[in-house]
Amino acid sequence: MSENTFLQRFASVQAELKAPKARTNKFGGYKYRSCEDILKAAKPLLKKHSLVLTMTDTIQEANGRFYVVATAIVSDTEGLHTIQATACAREAEAKKGMDDSQITGTASSYARKYALNGLFCLDDVTDADSAKQEAEDELFAIIPCADCKYNILPHNDGKRSYTPPQIAAMTKKAFGRELCWKCAEKARDSGKKA
Repeated sequence: MSENTFLQRFASVQAELKAPKARTNKFGGYKYRSCEDILKAAKPLLKKHSLVLTMTDTIQEANGRFYVVATAIVSDTEGLHTIQATACAREAEAKKGMDDSQITGTASSYARKYALNGLFCLDDVTDADSAKQEAEDELFAIIPCADCKYNILPHNDGKRSYTPPQIAAMTKKAFGRELCWKCAEKARDSGKKA
């Protein structure tokens, strides 16, 4: 199968996929969809177009906080072509009534939902506070570091918090490439420029 055929089949899944926001947040009063809702809608379409969806999670640590990085990958059944999207979510330090594994599971579900949203081009802006959503989108923006290839994570230097787009813009200006905080510190310490 050619890559064009694969992309046409994947585009058909994107066009046909309907995952309505059928759930209601009882505190915020807005509608939303879950990771499970997206998977339920996607699986029959993927089967119809002979495509396979796999998902993986990795854990990244930054400044003593842990982030679940989820990757959603669609491939053809021959394994020749793939397309993927990645998203991350920070584990809560504590959540009432949850043990550590449940906190990680919640972050995983959130990250997987946004990876699927990106992969299938689903709109996930809630009907509630859109400014809050824009701030969350910036905080969880997926920007890979040019050096280590991990996603740039938010950072607080003790004086100020920086979002991934802010860090990417600062390091692009300073070093000629978008770097995570750790790689930017290494580049600064070694005096390397682009």
